[in-house]
Amino acid sequence: MDPIHQFSIERIVPLHVFGVDASFTNASLFMLIVVLAAAALMIVGTSSKAIVPGRLQSAAEMAYEFVASTVHMSAGREGMKFFPFVFSLFLFVLFSNLIGLVPYTFTVTSQIIVTFALAALVIGTVLVYGFIRHGTHFLNLFVPSGVSPALLPFLVMIEIISFISRPISLSVRLFANMLAGHITLKVMGGFVAALLGAGAYAVIAPLPLAATVALTAFELLVAFLQAYVFAILTCVYLNDAIHPGH
Repeated sequence: MDPIHQFSIERIVPLHVFGVDASFTNASLFMLIVVLAAAALMIVGTSSKAIVPGRLQSAAEMAYEFVASTVHMSAGREGMKFFPFVFSLFLFVLFSNLIGLVPYTFTVTSQIIVTFALAALVIGTVLVYGFIRHGTHFLNLFVPSGVSPALLPFLVMIEIISFISRPISLSVRLFANMLAGHITLKVMGGFVAALLGAGAYAVIAPLPLAATVALTAFELLVAFLQAYVFAILTCVYLNDAIHPGH
């Protein structure tokens, strides 16, 4: 009944390499499942190439077009070179969120280290591409134009702090939403089980059961929404690397 137990990391295959714990865990297993599920959707969904698409082909095409339009609107035509990167992130986050809703599975995106690694990858890509493409002119991202010299040091500091906080906000937003949602579902499910075994109080068990069903539907919406938010913020940050000027 412990709502936190569902997030515990458990070793499946213990492995230590030069003193480093590199064990294959339940988190590793479900990350592998997520990657295989996303790959299966795109490979199987696009294999038939039917004029009248089936369900899998429709899902694959809608996901492709949705992310492509998001990248194009947020980062422009030049940003489409990052489409494979953004599309991979979107599918990984989406499938991690959806698979985590299945009972007795593990939600990969409920681990802050996973979401921070994804966010660090995004910011690292922005920095590397920004400096390769623009050199030191990329630093214009932190220097607003048309600002009084007296205010410029303060605004530059604010811009730097804002940039540094991006991977933190990007990772914590996804992690916190998944963590809070699953804890709430576990608690409400515990209420249902407790009331069913409480004799006379079993008559009110349908109330938390209805709340659990509603929360599950809401979590399904959040799963899609958080994947979209992660993808569109990635596009916005990449756009800063493509067009660093204010």
